[in-house]
Amino acid sequence: MTQQPFRFACGLALALATGACGFHPLYGEIGNKPGGQSVFHSIYVDPILGERIGYELRNNLIQSLQGSASPDGAVYRLRVTTTQGTEGIAVEPDASITRYNFNMIAHYELADIHTGRVMTSGTETTLSEYDVVSSPYSTLIAQQAAQERATQDVANRIRVELAVFFHNAAK
Repeated sequence: MTQQPFRFACGLALALATGACGFHPLYGEIGNKPGGQSVFHSIYVDPILGERIGYELRNNLIQSLQGSASPDGAVYRLRVTTTQGTEGIAVEPDASITRYNFNMIAHYELADIHTGRVMTSGTETTLSEYDVVSSPYSTLIAQQAAQERATQDVANRIRVELAVFFHNAAK
């Protein structure tokens, strides 16, 4: 019972110290300027080459950003290019591979849709793994699941980078 007031005092001190250092939410407004989340609605995500992976990454970006699938009314254009590959990481004595890493590198550019001027750009990488099993169909499903995890991870990473960019631009 005697530790409860001490814990409360420590929690209150931590909250005050955090507030005093200028901490504020990344997606929130700064003064009267909109934060990252409100700007995301005005981003058009260009179609991404790469067949299934490009399609999944674009859909994940649109969903994550709550962006636009159409350039009508958009203020920004997000262009993404990807490079991906697989690498065998677990090799049996008979030289058969039982585990793969799926590597994906995504380079993005956010540009003003009217002027074409690049506002920010960056590169995000991710790694996702899958096992090879006796059923070729199960291995294919595992590979596709690894690719889907990778596209979700890259979309989330790009969203955070864009939020930081808009947050810093609003200061």
